[in-house]
Amino acid sequence: MRAIEITEPGGPEVLAWHEVPEPRVERGDVLIDVAASAVNRADVLQRNGFYDPPPGTPPYPGLEVSGVVAEVGADVEQFKVGDEVCALLAGGGYAERVAVPWQQVLPVPDGVPLKVAAGLPEAACTVWSNVFMVGRLRRGETLLVHGGASGVGTFAVQLAKALGSHVVATVGTAEKAEQVRRLGADEVVNYREEDFAEKVKADVILDIMGARYLAGNVRALLTGGRLVIIGMQGGRKAELDIGALLAKRAAVHGTTLRARPVEEKGVIVRSVVDNVWPLVAAGAVRPVVYAEVPMSEAAEAHRMLDSGQHVGKILLVR
Repeated sequence: MRAIEITEPGGPEVLAWHEVPEPRVERGDVLIDVAASAVNRADVLQRNGFYDPPPGTPPYPGLEVSGVVAEVGADVEQFKVGDEVCALLAGGGYAERVAVPWQQVLPVPDGVPLKVAAGLPEAACTVWSNVFMVGRLRRGETLLVHGGASGVGTFAVQLAKALGSHVVATVGTAEKAEQVRRLGADEVVNYREEDFAEKVKADVILDIMGARYLAGNVRALLTGGRLVIIGMQGGRKAELDIGALLAKRAAVHGTTLRARPVEEKGVIVRSVVDNVWPLVAAGAVRPVVYAEVPMSEAAEAHRMLDSGQHVGKILLVR
């Protein structure tokens, strides 16, 4: 089969469409003929040599796919050949086929085109596990989403709004602000022009920035608030005012999804199918697709992501 290999750490030009070995299907695996994958920030980190896939994972980038089941392992009863599915991966999605533990496979939600479904698993599982399972966001509370125009951000805005929360998002341009408002954001803060910590008070904050935003995030938390950090685009290390945290009886959580055991991912995936997929099928939450790029031209898709101009997901289609 063919897949996108990272020939050496570097820019988008190091991504090459090569012949590679076929995946092995273990007893608990589902083999998927890939219709599409999607580009995530983790793929860029891997391309740059900073985020190796977990041991035993294919070396190709790609944390999510959609496609058709081509084969199932001996112990798999939940899926059958011919099913249209999408899947959460630890890696290997930029390829013609991928073998995935069945626990990480999801049915394509009703009404979502097969290729578009490739943009759902990573965002849905990230948002549901962090905002609702860890952050415990409840109806009527306020969620602050940093990077509201990203794939995760656009999904978080819609899902929190659909479940009855007041939603605030940060963005970098007026054009993105308008698009995020159309997705349901009640307030939008342009981080280039305004200090979000002066304008926003939130019960839950979903943060992709890390160090640079830590102090502001603590200031923005309400009493009993929960800060959930899922990225380090703004650095790894910062000073934490423990006194401010204690005074607010607040909590700071740091989480990742990629390296979790299959069983933990399976719990998240099943919860997403039960709680999120009905909202997607009903149209209350929809995948936001910025562009579809041929998988063999993954370098161009990475250039789009690197530019920061996109809103929503960039798909790699076959």
